[in-house]
Amino acid sequence: MPHELEVIARESGGESPYPPLLFVHGSCHAAWCWDERFLPFFAERGFDAFALSLRGHGASGGRAGLRWTPVAAYVDDVEHVAERLSRPPVVIGHSLGGYIVQRYLQRHDPPGAVLVAPAPRTGARRSSTRLALENPGLLLKVLLTREPLTLFATPERCCRFLFSADLPEADVRRYAARMEPESFRSWLEMLGPAPDAASIRGTPMLIVGGAGDRLVPEAALRATADDYGADLAMIPDLPHDLMLDVRWQEAAQAILTWLIRTLAPDPA
Repeated sequence: MPHELEVIARESGGESPYPPLLFVHGSCHAAWCWDERFLPFFAERGFDAFALSLRGHGASGGRAGLRWTPVAAYVDDVEHVAERLSRPPVVIGHSLGGYIVQRYLQRHDPPGAVLVAPAPRTGARRSSTRLALENPGLLLKVLLTREPLTLFATPERCCRFLFSADLPEADVRRYAARMEPESFRSWLEMLGPAPDAASIRGTPMLIVGGAGDRLVPEAALRATADDYGADLAMIPDLPHDLMLDVRWQEAAQAILTWLIRTLAPDPA
C-alpha cells in the first residue's frame, strides 16, 4: 500500500451481531463528514462503524499526486481498509464515494451496500450539463483550474450546492472550511463508461437521496436503483450532504431500518 490511510473508528462497545459498516466520503470531503453524525449514530445502535479518508484527503497520504488520481486508486483504498476489518463490511458511499462503491462492487460481494446521493451509474453527464446551464461561469472555472473544489470554495457555494437553507450559518462556515481539493481525473471518469449492472445486481443495496438535492436529481437515483434492483429511499427536502444537514437523522434512520431488515445477524 503506497499511502497511509486515515480511518476513524466508532465501535459498538460489544460483540456486534452485524457486519461492520465502512463509509466512503465524496468529493472534497474526508472521513470527518461521517464522524460528525453517522458514525456515533450507528455505533450506539450496535454497529461497528468505520470511515476512511481516501488518499490525498484528510490525514491520509498521497496529496502530491491528487489531481490525476484515478477512481481505481480510490477503489484500492476501500479494498485495503475493508480487508483489514474483522469481517467483510457493508460499504456505504456518498456522491463520488457512491460511484467508488459501485466500482468496488464489480470486484467484491459484500453483505450489502448503501449509496447515498451517489453519482449515477450511467455517469454524471446529465447533472454536469444541468450544472453548466445554471452556472456556466462557475463550471468553466472548474474546467480551467482543473480543480473540483472550486465548486465548493466558499460558504455561499457550499450552501447552494450541498446544504439546505435550514442549516445554521455557523455550521455552513465550519463545514466549508473543511472542504479540500479533489482529483480532477475522478470527475472526468464519472463521465465515462458505466459500471456493469449485471455483475452488481446480486448485492443487497439501498439508495438514499434527498429530494432537495441540487446536484443529483431524483430521476437519476431512480434510474440507478432500477439498474441494480436496489431499494430506494427518498427523504423530502434533504440536500446533497444529507449526512451533515439539520435533518440528517431521517436519512440515518432510513439506512438503519434497511440494515436491520436486510442483514441476518451472524450466529457466531
